[in-house]
Amino acid sequence: MANANPEIKYTQLFINNEFVDAVSGKVFPTVNPSTGKKIVDIAEGDKADVDLAVQAAKAAFQRSSKWRQMDASARGKLIYKLADLMERDMHQIASLESLDNGKPYMSAVYDVYGSMNCLRYYAGWTDKVCGETVPSDGPHLTYTRKEPFGVVGQIIPWNYPLLMLAWKWGPALAAGCTIVMKPAEQTPLTALYMCSLVKEAGFPPGVVNMVPGYGPTAGNAITMHPDIRKVAFTGSVEVGKIVMAGAASNLKKVSLELGGKSPLVICDDVDVNEAAQIAYTGVFENMGQCCIAATRTFVQEGIYDAFVQKATELAKGRKVGNPFSQGIQHGPQIDDIQFKKILGFIETGKKEGAKLETGGVQVGEEGYFIEPTVFSNVTDEMTIAKEEIFGPVQSIIKFKTLDEAIERANATSFGLAAGIVTKNLNNALTFSNAVEAGSVWVNTYLAVSNQAPFGGYKQSGVGREMGKEGIEEYLETKTVSIKLPSKV
Repeated sequence: MANANPEIKYTQLFINNEFVDAVSGKVFPTVNPSTGKKIVDIAEGDKADVDLAVQAAKAAFQRSSKWRQMDASARGKLIYKLADLMERDMHQIASLESLDNGKPYMSAVYDVYGSMNCLRYYAGWTDKVCGETVPSDGPHLTYTRKEPFGVVGQIIPWNYPLLMLAWKWGPALAAGCTIVMKPAEQTPLTALYMCSLVKEAGFPPGVVNMVPGYGPTAGNAITMHPDIRKVAFTGSVEVGKIVMAGAASNLKKVSLELGGKSPLVICDDVDVNEAAQIAYTGVFENMGQCCIAATRTFVQEGIYDAFVQKATELAKGRKVGNPFSQGIQHGPQIDDIQFKKILGFIETGKKEGAKLETGGVQVGEEGYFIEPTVFSNVTDEMTIAKEEIFGPVQSIIKFKTLDEAIERANATSFGLAAGIVTKNLNNALTFSNAVEAGSVWVNTYLAVSNQAPFGGYKQSGVGREMGKEGIEEYLETKTVSIKLPSKV
């Protein structure tokens, strides 16, 4: 069950199936966001360590290697085994996640389940990656093969450390690639624990490698490395641009899942209580630290005041506190930098004329807790309506017509997700077709599944994760043509 002081066994880099110190001998602290105090020191990888990890990953991808010679179905069994080991150690993993990230323990358990399910989904894909026979012109037999890229670099964020690991590992391993990953420096504990399960499951050495460290050093070394053929990154738009620029060094393939400022449109034909609950979940999930958070809540003028009242009640009732305490729904923000940034956005919202309905202040004197915050009377030009806050701040914006709401919803450089709450099918279809977003939800929100592709329009990303599209991001297509006899 929940353990507020879980044993921490793994603090080193994981290269070639062994836990090792960084070449430099450096370490860095990972901090408990509930207290602001150090949990433990972690080995700090940099370019030298990435070079060693890539060397191990290249060896594991050699044509004669155990990994390359393995049947596709056998790869699937290894991934299934990894998921089974996660299930066995579920409470240890969830406790580490909650300690390191600050999310409530039961949310961390939910993430463990989601990660296991993702791995099992992609385990089922391993022997279903198929090419095609092509009816080409001329006396040729033409067919295509789907082949793994080879060594891939993966850089994951701190908001969903375990889920983002599974989203990256699952399709890459199913495709037959080998991996060099950098976890977020704020949350390395579950990634390193997962590496111990990789070894226990029986993955060959070098298939999975983990190099904790900082973006400008370890992360940059991954994006620039000439022997890494594809890089996958989840994080901010600003860093995504840096990753893309670094990948240009050898024209790596790139997939990027970046930020959002997602609109949720509430029409006046709905039950206000139900709509407010959907919006509440959409914006305050994971303490607002969610790329698809519905931070722009557009509400039709006929129900605007009633909606604001209900949204405020819901936010006030949200239980904030120690993530290991019973009944807690809302933990701390990830670190002092985010904590101060979010409070800064809240102050800017007040100065620019938005009405603070509730929240907006620190909770307690220890850790990085912020009260769930609701603003009304928000207008499109305000900073809190334009910038990705990545915190528990709901901005409620009034609109008159659906056409107007669509135009305003699209007036952003982001395009990750969007939603509409309505009883009118025409409204739902019109909005779903017109809004510029990679995921659109009708009368629900946060409906992400392993089977469906996920990614963004515009500056919210490049490529897709999850579903069939997710595994295709790790596959090259080879065309083979064989001349046939003139008579067959």
